[in-house]
Formats: sequence, structure tokens, C-alpha cells
Amino acid sequence: MPIKIRDSLPAQKTLESENIFVMTEYRAMHQDIRPLHVLVLNLMPTKIETETQLLRKLSNTPLQVEVEFMQTASYQPRHVESNHLETFYTIFDEVKEKKFDGMIITGAPLDYTRFEDVNYWEELCEIMEWSKTHVHCTLHMCWGTYAGLYYHYGINKVDLDKKLSGIYKHCVLKKSSPLFRGFDDFFYAPQSRAMTVLKEDIEKVPELELLAISDEAGVTMLKTKDSRQFFMTCHPEYDADTLAKEYFRDLEKGMEPEIPINYFPDNDPAKKPVVRWRSAGQLFYSNWLNYYVYQSTPYDVGRINGKEKI
Repeated sequence: MPIKIRDSLPAQKTLESENIFVMTEYRAMHQDIRPLHVLVLNLMPTKIETETQLLRKLSNTPLQVEVEFMQTASYQPRHVESNHLETFYTIFDEVKEKKFDGMIITGAPLDYTRFEDVNYWEELCEIMEWSKTHVHCTLHMCWGTYAGLYYHYGINKVDLDKKLSGIYKHCVLKKSSPLFRGFDDFFYAPQSRAMTVLKEDIEKVPELELLAISDEAGVTMLKTKDSRQFFMTCHPEYDADTLAKEYFRDLEKGMEPEIPINYFPDNDPAKKPVVRWRSAGQLFYSNWLNYYVYQSTPYDVGRINGKEKI
């Protein structure tokens, strides 16, 4: 079944070339079914790349998913054309009266920055508070995870001495969780960050449940016990060359980055990376969308509130 997107979104051609069933607004208008409404707060500077990665993962289920992209109003991105934002993005004031089945809060390149020093921090806090009563299930990614844990539970990030970049092995802690249906006991996923949270800080919060961890990369996936909020530090949606682009970009800036771990064959940046995370990444997003959004959200989206148990 398809992923529903705005007419003419740049990701459409890329996804269609990969035989991913994409449904435009015009075609969806002629179908009499209730699509899932998913809001994506895209904080990444590489807007189009992030859009394509997420849409690719959200598309591989027998569900019709209506995706709406949102940007911050308090900070205007500088790495994407304003026409793209005006055409395909909304702001919080335009959606705050709506309710959504699911929401994704992406990461952002804000390593070593205090949350309170982020230009749009107050706006993000307002959105995260709003999500408690207007979103059935919210997925936080990378920096969005650290922001969410700090805002909702007062768990502060711990800055790392150097950037964690590469493909890391992760252990599934709760094998019976529907989130890991189809997963092996261990899975690989990209990491790209210079921050972490401590396992012991997570364990101090009764509402939180640790789901996956890595010996090298630390806490990887967790959720609230009512399954209304998910937090993920890794990037299972990354393309094969995403880490390579980041590495060469930092190299050109004179930052002397370390070669991503377990990524280039023979640790040689001249060689094409071998993908080991695509299947686990697809399972993760499909399982989240199916078991924690579709199967538990009210049919009447207006009934979403902050009280249901999932």
C-alpha cells in the first residue's frame, strides 16, 4: 500500500524509481479509507534527503499514510530553498488544532550545544507538550531523542569526547516486543552523534523501558511503558552513503574526522560502503507504524488525548 505525499514533492521521483508505491493527494482523494496522519517535524538542514529517507521507510506497509512535514517558525533553515519550505512545509500554528496518529521529531546537528541555547528550544518545548494530547504516538530520533528525554523526564545528555560515527552492533533487550518482530537478536544500525545518555539515568525513571543497547554506542532504543513515546539514538533510515557524505563534508571543512567505524571495506574511504542495516531499519519503521500507531490509534482521530493506555 502507498505512502501519501503532497503533489510534486521532490522525493516522489526517487521513491517511484525504487518501485515504492507513492500516492499523490489527487489520487488519494478518490479512495474512501481512513489514512494514518503522521506529522514529521524535520529539524535537519538536509531537508529533502531526510524526507526521502523517512518516506522510504514509512511506505513499506499495507497502510495508507498521510505525511505532513513541519518546520520551526522561530528558526529559518539556511540550507534549503524557501520555495521548497513554502510549498511542502507547515508551521506549528497551522496544525496545533489538529490531532495526529503519529509524529516523528528528527535529529539536528547540535552537538555540544545546550538545549536552552538552541534558537527554537522554546518552540520545540511547546510542540513536545502539545504532542501529549494531540499525537497518539511520537517517535524521537537522535538529537530529538535527547531533547525529548530532557524535556519530558529531566534526563540530560552527556557530551562525548569525540563523535560516534559508524555502523554499530546493537542487542535487543526485549525480544517479545512487537517493535522487534522479525529482528535477529542483534542488529546493525548507523550512529552519528557526539552525545549520549547514561543507562543508569534511564533506569531511574519508572515510566521508561530500555529496549536495545550497544556495547560501543550505549543506549539505543527505549520507550515509555504506555508506548506513547519512543526514543531512538541510531539512524536505521540512513542511505548507504549518508555517513560517507558526512565524513567527506567534515574532511573538507578541515575538522579531521575519524573514519566511520565498521563502514568502509578495509577501513578505506575510497571503497563503497556495504549496507548491513537496511532490513532491520525497514522492520523498525514498519513495526512502529503498524503496532504502535495503526493498531492502537482511535479510528476517530479527534478522540486522541493524553489518557489512553496502549
